[in-house]
Amino acid sequence: MVTTSADALTNGRKTGVWLEEIAVPHLALAKAGLSITVASPKGGAVPVDPHSLDDASVAKWPDILELLKNSAQLKDIQAEGFDAIFLPGGHGTMMDFAADAELKRLLNDFAKADKIIAAVCHGPAGLVGAKKPDGSPLVAGKTITAFTDDEEIAMQLEKAVPFMLETTLRSEGANFVVGPMWAPHVEVDGKLITGQNPASSEPIAQAVLERLR
Repeated sequence: MVTTSADALTNGRKTGVWLEEIAVPHLALAKAGLSITVASPKGGAVPVDPHSLDDASVAKWPDILELLKNSAQLKDIQAEGFDAIFLPGGHGTMMDFAADAELKRLLNDFAKADKIIAAVCHGPAGLVGAKKPDGSPLVAGKTITAFTDDEEIAMQLEKAVPFMLETTLRSEGANFVVGPMWAPHVEVDGKLITGQNPASSEPIAQAVLERLR
């Protein structure tokens, strides 16, 4: 599981990983017996979006918050030895995922090895710029979803992010499917699995498990 290391948007709004989007999949995958490594571009403590830290979430997922205090650094992670890579969202990903060379290296290696690549909400920002073995965009011709432009506009953050995720993924040739705003929605295209928003955290975890089996 690869999380963001970015803690602020272009307007200074504090951000990070969205707690639900790592907590729910992590717990579902761990419960199924999977061994999980959490990594981030910078390693160390992972910033958590304060807007995802309501009292109920903090009370429900203290172990995940503890886990996020010490992530591995992406440069030390290799695709070998892993069956899948999972990119949780949070607006922080919009600030560092698309331009991170180590994340691109990992994703390209996962694609080359035909392994599972999954991303939810803003996590698909990491897919931007990633390549298939033939050099074409990883998402070209693939049916995917992610946090939609309409959802971004509804949050009034379209000016605070460096690019619009849906628009950019479409520009790389993705067949982008828009589900109802804020509702669970997952797309599975071969070994590429994507979810639209926080509500998709549980169904995308189940889709990853199903594909692993």
